[in-house]
Amino acid sequence: MKKLNILFLCTGNSCRSQMAEGWARALKGDVIEAYSAGIETHGLNPNAVKVMAEAGVDISKQTSKNVNTLLDVPFDFVVTVCGHADENCPFFPGDAKVVHVGFQDPPAMAKLVEGEEEKLACYRRVRDEIRAFVEKLPGGLRSGSRQ
Repeated sequence: MKKLNILFLCTGNSCRSQMAEGWARALKGDVIEAYSAGIETHGLNPNAVKVMAEAGVDISKQTSKNVNTLLDVPFDFVVTVCGHADENCPFFPGDAKVVHVGFQDPPAMAKLVEGEEEKLACYRRVRDEIRAFVEKLPGGLRSGSRQ
C-alpha cells in the first residue's frame, strides 16, 4: 500500500510542524511519508528538540524548510498546525486536501511563565497534544478536510 504524503505546515517550521513530522515518522512511518515546512523559515527550536528527545523522538537532524521548496511533492494532505499558516496556505497542485488542526505556540506560551522548567512544560504540553493527534492519523483527516 502506498504511503500517504502528509505535509505539516506552520509559520516558521521551527516547533509545532517539526514535532508533528517527528511524531508521524516515529509512530506512523509505515503508512505516512511525513514532511514539515513553514511559510517562512525560523530554524529548528532547541526546546522542541529537547522535549521531543525526552519522549524518545530525535528531530535534531530535521531542518527548517520553506514550503515553496516542496511544491512539487504530490501531497495527499496538508495539515496546517497554526492559524497564520492556515490563513496563508499556498495553493498545492493536484489533489492535496488542506486540513487545519491548530495547536498553541509553545514559544509564545513560554514567554508568559517564569523559570526554565515552567517554560519547558509549555513545549511538553503541545508535544503531547500533537502526539495524540498524530496517533489518530490518517483516519481523521479524510472527514475533516477542506479544499
